[in-house]
Amino acid sequence: MGQPVREYLLTLCVTVAVTYLLTGPVRKFAIAVGAMPEIRARDVHREPTPRLGGIAMFGGLCAGLLVADHLQNLNGVFELSNEPRALLSGAALIWLVGVLDDKFEIDALIKLGAQMIAAGVMVIQGLTILWIPVPGIGTVALTQWQGNLLTVALVVITINAVNFVDGLDGLAAGTVCIAACAFFLYAYRIWFGYGIEAAAPATLFAAILMGMCLGFLPHNMHPARIFMGDSGSMLIGLVLAASAISITGQVDPDTMALFAGGERNATHAMLPVFIPLLLPLTIIAIPMADLVLAIIRRTWNGQSPFAADRGHLHHRLLELGHSHSRAVLIMYFWSGLIAFGAVAYSVHSASMWIVLAIAGLSALGLVLLLLPRFTPRTPRWAERLVPPRYRHVERAAEAALLDATGAEPAPVRPVAVGVSGVNGATAVGPRSRFPDRRKAESSR
Repeated sequence: MGQPVREYLLTLCVTVAVTYLLTGPVRKFAIAVGAMPEIRARDVHREPTPRLGGIAMFGGLCAGLLVADHLQNLNGVFELSNEPRALLSGAALIWLVGVLDDKFEIDALIKLGAQMIAAGVMVIQGLTILWIPVPGIGTVALTQWQGNLLTVALVVITINAVNFVDGLDGLAAGTVCIAACAFFLYAYRIWFGYGIEAAAPATLFAAILMGMCLGFLPHNMHPARIFMGDSGSMLIGLVLAASAISITGQVDPDTMALFAGGERNATHAMLPVFIPLLLPLTIIAIPMADLVLAIIRRTWNGQSPFAADRGHLHHRLLELGHSHSRAVLIMYFWSGLIAFGAVAYSVHSASMWIVLAIAGLSALGLVLLLLPRFTPRTPRWAERLVPPRYRHVERAAEAALLDATGAEPAPVRPVAVGVSGVNGATAVGPRSRFPDRRKAESSR
C-alpha cells in the first residue's frame, strides 16, 4: 500500500508544480491579449485583473495524467479503464469554451450547451452512472438513457455550482481543494479497504484536482494577481463531477459483500455505500446552496438565472462586516466540516463521538459568523504579527479621529473583492469595514 501512496504523492506534487509555474507566464499572456474584465457601472473595482488562470490549471491536469500513466501502480488505471481519456476529452472541450469566454464573453446559454456537450463526450467514452444504491432496495441498475441523463445533469449542476461560488479571491480553488481531499480519502478507502479497482480512477482524479487547486492558490489568494475565470472554474467543476460519477456509478456495491446477516444488518452495513450517493452533494453543499438561492432570488426578481448580482453567500458575509480573508476562511470551514464530516460518518457511522464532534464544530462555525459583533484584542507582543486593524495603536488612532472630526478614517489598506457569476464577470475593489462606507458603496 505504501507504493501507491508514494505514486499518488508524486502525481500530486507534479500537478502542483506545473500549475504553479505556468500561472505566472499565463498572467503575462492574459494581460498581453487583453483577457481582463472591463470596468462597468455596477462594478466597484478600480483596476482590471487578468483571467485565463484555467490555462495553467489545464496544464497541471495534463501533467498529472501524463505522470500517472508512467507509474507502475497507477498505469493500470489507463490500461483497464477508459475513464482518464474520457475525462481529458471532456475537460479539453470545457476548458476551450472557458478560454473563449474569458476573452470574448460568450452567452450563458451557449456555455450551458457546451457543458452538456462536454458531459456527453465523457458519457460516450464510458464515464457514466451505471447503477445507484437505493436504501431499503439495494442496487438498482439504470437503463442507458437514465444513466446518461443523470450523468449529464450531475456534471452541469456541479460545474455551475463551482462557477457560482467563484466570487472571492481563493474561494473556489480552496473550496474545491477541500472537497477533493475529502473525496480522495473516501475513494482511497474504497479501493484499498475493499479491494475494488473500479475506485482507482476516482482516486486519481481527486489527487490531480487537489494539485490543480493547490498550485493555483498562491497566485489567487487575496489580493489576487490573477483570476481562474470560467476556463478554470468550469474545468475544476467538471473534474470534481467526473470523480463523483466514477465512484458513484461505476463501483458495484454488491462487490463489497455487505448483504450478509439479515435485512436490518444489511441496511446498516450498506450505509458506507449510500454515502457516495450523497457525497458528491455534500462536498459541494455550500456552492450548491449558493446556486439554488441565486436561481430563486433572480427568478423572483424577474431576472435571468444567469444574471450576475451581489447576493451570493460570500457577499452576505462581507455585508455582515467580515473582511475578505475572514469570509473566505469561514467558507473554507463550512465546506471542510460538511465534506470531512460525511466521510468520517461513512467510516464510523455507529460512533456517537462523530455526531457530537460535527455538532460542536457547527456551533463553532455559528460563533465565527458573529465575529463582526466584536473586535478581537491582540496582545501587544503579537501586534506585529497581525493585520493593522487588530493593533491597539491603530484602533486608538481611529477612535481619536472619529471623536475629533466625526469623520471616519481612511482604511489602512484596501481589500479587493472579486465578484464573478456564471458569465465570468469579475469585479474587485476596495471594501471598508465601516458600515457607513459599505452602505454608500452598495447604493452606487
